Amino acid sequence: MKQLDDLVEAASHRFEEAIKQVDSQILEDTRVEYLGAKSGKLKEAQKGLGKVSKEDKPVAGKRFNEVKTRLEELFQSAADTITGGSSSKGKSEAIDVTLPGKRPRLGHIHPITQTIDELKDIMGRLGFSAVEGPEIEDDWHNFEALNIPLEHPARDPLDNFYLNVAAAGTGGGNQLLRSQTSTVQIRVMENTKPPIRIVSLGRVYRPDEIDATHYAMFHQIEGLLVDTNVTMADLKYVLRLFASSYLGGDVEIRFRPSFFPFTEPSVEVDMRWQDTWLEFGGAGMVDPNVLKAVGYDPEEVTGFAFGLGVERLCMRRHGINDIRYLYDSNTKFLAQF
Repeated sequence: MKQLDDLVEAASHRFEEAIKQVDSQILEDTRVEYLGAKSGKLKEAQKGLGKVSKEDKPVAGKRFNEVKTRLEELFQSAADTITGGSSSKGKSEAIDVTLPGKRPRLGHIHPITQTIDELKDIMGRLGFSAVEGPEIEDDWHNFEALNIPLEHPARDPLDNFYLNVAAAGTGGGNQLLRSQTSTVQIRVMENTKPPIRIVSLGRVYRPDEIDATHYAMFHQIEGLLVDTNVTMADLKYVLRLFASSYLGGDVEIRFRPSFFPFTEPSVEVDMRWQDTWLEFGGAGMVDPNVLKAVGYDPEEVTGFAFGLGVERLCMRRHGINDIRYLYDSNTKFLAQF
């Protein structure tokens, strides 16, 4: 026991001398002499514990641990005093206010979110209010109310992400991840009388084969205008104004006759890009059956609707030639926008 007490006293004296001389080398030599893992004096004292009788070993072991802790505390205190509160054992260094600061890395808005915000702003200036709806939908809002009957191929389980639960609130039926934002139109019309001028933006899901222009999850901007005397000319005017506002006044767009169950007549909308035409959405006059499904009288009101791909607009705006770049989380790529 006395040997351990002598160790503490001697080491304390040596540590104090190192502090007085502000000499880190002396301090380190003292640490090795007393706390060295191979030949330190504390290590030698530990070997002596083997000679202690069995009855005295618990007391001797406890005293040894106390001495070890005390010596380590003495060394740490001395090191902190010499280095001004910073030691080589890992405490943070004192701040040098004369050094230049480190600019923190700042995140920024994803290009798709930037596109959505700008599209909302453009449509807002055209008098359209932004609305939202659920991404998990039922058969009624995703198909039936949009004039898509049960036998229509668009309802094929292989063309949708159906969920293994029953829909609530509509008399049962299936639930699925919505395949289009047209579902929001139905929900708004069910609870709002004409006139209506809305736009909805959000994620939609289709099990498409992923390639440069297709993805299983993407974003749509859906527009709806219902009022008296709405015509196809109104639709074409709004879409041309929308395209020139976002893509520039020199953008070329065209309308091709097409078919959608929820619009009649219907058109595909293409934009000119890299010497070719790229489809970026569909549009048309709201089908009378859709108006009837939500309680509107097609003899009194008409309307148009359009659904455009947000990613394709974003790609055209920024010259991105592969939609997968937007989703592979490459921060070097995304930081450009």
